[in-house]
Amino acid sequence: MELQVMAASSSLARGHCIGLNPGGIDAVRGTTQRCLLFSRSVGHNVQFSTTKERQLSCVAVKNKKNSVSCPVASFGSNQVQSASRLCEIDSGGGFTKYSDFVVVGSGIAGLRYALAVAEYGTVNVVTKSEPHESNTQYAQGGVSAVLDPLDSVESHIRDTIVAGAFLCDEETVEVVCKEGPERVKELMAIGVSFDHSEDGQIHLAREGGHSHNRIVHAADMTGREIERALLATVRRHPNITIYEHHVAVDLLTIQEDTTVTCFGIDTLDVRCNQVVRFLGGVTMLASGGAGHIYPSTTNPPVSTGDGVALAHRAHAVVSNMEFVQFHPTALADEGLPVQPPARENAFLITEAVRGAGGRLYNQDMERFMPQYDEREELAPRDVVARSIDDQLKKRNEKFVYLDISHKPADDILHHFPNIAAECLKYGLDITKDPIPVVPAAHYMCGGVQTGLKGETSILGLYAAGEVTCTGLHGANRLASNSLLEALVFAQRAVDPSIGFVRYMAGMQFNIDEASAWPRLKAANLESSQSVAIISFTESQRKRLQQIMWNYVGIVRSTERLKIAQAALAGLQKEWEEFLFDHGWNRSMVSLEVCEMRNLITVANLVVSSALVRQESRGLHYTVDFPELVESERLPTVLFPSTPVKTTWSTQQIRSREGLKVLMVVYEGVDGIAESKFCV
Repeated sequence: MELQVMAASSSLARGHCIGLNPGGIDAVRGTTQRCLLFSRSVGHNVQFSTTKERQLSCVAVKNKKNSVSCPVASFGSNQVQSASRLCEIDSGGGFTKYSDFVVVGSGIAGLRYALAVAEYGTVNVVTKSEPHESNTQYAQGGVSAVLDPLDSVESHIRDTIVAGAFLCDEETVEVVCKEGPERVKELMAIGVSFDHSEDGQIHLAREGGHSHNRIVHAADMTGREIERALLATVRRHPNITIYEHHVAVDLLTIQEDTTVTCFGIDTLDVRCNQVVRFLGGVTMLASGGAGHIYPSTTNPPVSTGDGVALAHRAHAVVSNMEFVQFHPTALADEGLPVQPPARENAFLITEAVRGAGGRLYNQDMERFMPQYDEREELAPRDVVARSIDDQLKKRNEKFVYLDISHKPADDILHHFPNIAAECLKYGLDITKDPIPVVPAAHYMCGGVQTGLKGETSILGLYAAGEVTCTGLHGANRLASNSLLEALVFAQRAVDPSIGFVRYMAGMQFNIDEASAWPRLKAANLESSQSVAIISFTESQRKRLQQIMWNYVGIVRSTERLKIAQAALAGLQKEWEEFLFDHGWNRSMVSLEVCEMRNLITVANLVVSSALVRQESRGLHYTVDFPELVESERLPTVLFPSTPVKTTWSTQQIRSREGLKVLMVVYEGVDGIAESKFCV
């Protein structure tokens, strides 16, 4: 991808703002309406009626040849909605699913949003693997929220901004910290079981960077408990259908002048090897992170940066991609008495272990954090990760130790049962022995830029969770603020989403679906070609991950970033040429190829953003610019600009031309608010 670095101008920073005021949710309460849906195949006029109260009117999109009045039928209140496991037979026109809302992702952000909007319309949730397989499922620590009378929202705000190296958007921080406690109480109301103290009060833990105990948790399996409760509630809702094993391929967008509007998404049903299209009034992107651009990550295998890559290819504004958080303490398997089998993702040792008094030692059992930071083990993650990295390089060692064994064994087993059980499987008793740990890629602080209501620069596209850059995290995320952010923005996106669907329902669009979004096809090659492509893609994926670790890791330099940029360009060229030399064509899709396209896109965004930032701030530390620079205390924003020829991997599959991206550092983020976004 060609990137041009340019200085910000005031006119470009302000941009052209598109305002929407489609009305609030009160206007649709208690109504029963017929749903005018997207036109299906020519000659098929299908009409149903709906009896579901508070049903929204879907978007009316008229095909040039015909229009279809087709609401989603309501279901009985006790019916559990899930997509059929049987593969449908494609009659030639492809598969299309219709709903008021399309949600991409089944973690905390996607499910929380789906539950809220399902009270006003039909929802299709598409998820890449099993519904529970998300970063939420693997989150151990908890949700930060001010619930202790001795704590304060002001303290939480201050801790967040300090951890974020003063790059946080202050309005966003204030909103999240103020609204967080109510969102946590809503989780408890749907059945999430958090730990309680002996006095019956919610048990609040403390983690690095926090000045008070404010981490609401369920032992060391908080994410698993939240996912369980949300998923159970979603499955009971009659207006929600979950489509498992559907991989997002490309957003379905229409561009008119400078305005891009999203109408849904194309997916690949990997079980049936069929492309399925989802059309709806609003699309919510809640697809998680991109940890697998690195060889070692705490993220599950599904975290390949799909959402950021899809949005970027569709011309969405993306921000702060240089800030990749490496968790300081992932379990170092090579330090265990018994070697585990190869893992697809590293096992996380939660921040709460250090919050409970855990201490870091080198392999000579010497504490080292006091020499790096006065906060010692309770310093923010970026500081602790760099300190460990420095120790490993100076001593030529592969891991350090995290020791909690000086605490009472009963307390350890009560608060960290999952970690204790995992370590014991491989011969390590954490009540007696130190835990071998090493940093691993953990969280993307950058992503699709959103406003205070989850709106992106693309009309009809909202986003929440790790896929976004809301401004909350700045240059480094404070521990346990990620689940909090997902909850807050999933809820804040509800009202404008409902309003936007109402607004769109009154509009008419002359869209020839076949021309606007030609049907993609699941790859159907000869066996030898498929085997060769899958094998080569796997090897190139590992090569990409190693490039990122070697040159775009915890400590960076301009020279190494440029090496990475050149290496990624070469890798991308080789991979694309190999595909097309082995029978691939641009309308084909497969799981392995889709993931590789996304990894390439996200890796390039990280490297390019890192090259622009000429200072060290938070998670971006470069030896060439080791100090904080006040004039650089600005977000890194990537704007889509003039179309130019580009490579196949970095554009939407159906597009003939891609994007030229202008990378701009500017102060205009504060101007993003309410239902408008500067593009």
